[in-house]
Amino acid sequence: MFGFSDMKKVRGFNKARQLLARENFWEPFAASQGLAPQTKRVFLSVQKAVDRIVGDVRDEGDKALFDYTEELDGVRLDSLEVDRREVVAAHRIIDKEIISALEFAAGRIRDFHVACEQKIGLIPVDRYLGRQVLPLQRVGLYVPGGSAAYPSTVLMMAIPARVAGVEETIMVSPPGKDGKIPAPTLAAADIAKVDRIFKLGGAQAIAALAFGTESIPRVDKICGPGNIFVTLAKKMVYGTVDIDGLEGPSEIVIIADEKASPALCAADLLAQAEHDPLASAVLITTSANLVKRVDEEIQIQLRKLKRRSVIKKAIDAGMLVLVGDMDEAVELVNLFAPEHLSIMTSNPSALVRKIHNAGCILVGENSPVVLGDYVAGPSHVLPTGGSARFGSPLGVADFLKVTNVIALDKTAMRKLSKAAMVIAEAEGLDAHAQAVKRRTRAK
Repeated sequence: MFGFSDMKKVRGFNKARQLLARENFWEPFAASQGLAPQTKRVFLSVQKAVDRIVGDVRDEGDKALFDYTEELDGVRLDSLEVDRREVVAAHRIIDKEIISALEFAAGRIRDFHVACEQKIGLIPVDRYLGRQVLPLQRVGLYVPGGSAAYPSTVLMMAIPARVAGVEETIMVSPPGKDGKIPAPTLAAADIAKVDRIFKLGGAQAIAALAFGTESIPRVDKICGPGNIFVTLAKKMVYGTVDIDGLEGPSEIVIIADEKASPALCAADLLAQAEHDPLASAVLITTSANLVKRVDEEIQIQLRKLKRRSVIKKAIDAGMLVLVGDMDEAVELVNLFAPEHLSIMTSNPSALVRKIHNAGCILVGENSPVVLGDYVAGPSHVLPTGGSARFGSPLGVADFLKVTNVIALDKTAMRKLSKAAMVIAEAEGLDAHAQAVKRRTRAK
């Protein structure tokens, strides 16, 4: 159609709708972890491995953690927990400019979540009814690591937990070959006031947080992204503990018109493609000329990027979609339910109210996803894989639990009793009806 790269060029709403419809979260996620070909046999083998790891940690505790860290990460540890001296040393190792940037980001993240803070305590609804809202006591934070450092993810999870009033935060992150967690990650944990840090990753870390071991305390909820082993383990332990969601590869959809900057559109697509070979990068536009120019820009900019081998795989699987009007663009976005939606049109605010399914909406060319990733303020832990249809970004509410409170007096009890007895008898629950009837007959 336009012919500059391997990125799919899609003309027409119906064809785009067919390609953007999501049917399977797990197969592309498995492929992103190097588990192609995407076969049921491969997926089941991963599930079987996760089942074994989770079961071993539940039954053997710390022994299984040390064994799997050596077997899977190639690291023999003497201790699972990070000593305070390692955290202090991390501050000395890191450039002061990085510490300053992390503290700046932490301040903005904290301010955003304080502004979103919900009421905590016993909250009356009326004279007889209320809600008791309390923070979770202990939360586990999974931070990906190993060869890379993700200090921003620490801030995005630990700070809203602190704002919510969580009593204790437990962070786990896989060690590198040197047996250490990267210094920027440790510094971020210190800035965010994480209570305890453990050198542990993979499905074994999720199991340890869910069940507890000799060294690692059991938590009430586990948050954080990871590979397919981590995500399957989170799915498996849900019910024993709460989880934030099942996060997959990063996603960006850009809605743009003929006045959008091709260079900025290309730069934002490339930035999200940098995360993962199976990241989703999609441009939806009403301008055929923009499709052509963005495609050209992608090729020009890609040549200068360090992670171009990773980016190219994601970009080649991405799409440049030409539609008839903005209503079609909005419908495709709501169908795809992306993690990030960037709106680069002449009047971007006009489209925001029409978007029902997106993790984060970035309005205008001055609001790139990258600023949302690091310093804007809202958490970058967002629903992926189409779960923005029903899921929400991580925030203060994720670290709170609600208990309903009913405190009726005799007058209110009698007023409600007849309807309750009728419904109980209709359901064939005689003991329910009698429990009310005895109160209405009491003097």
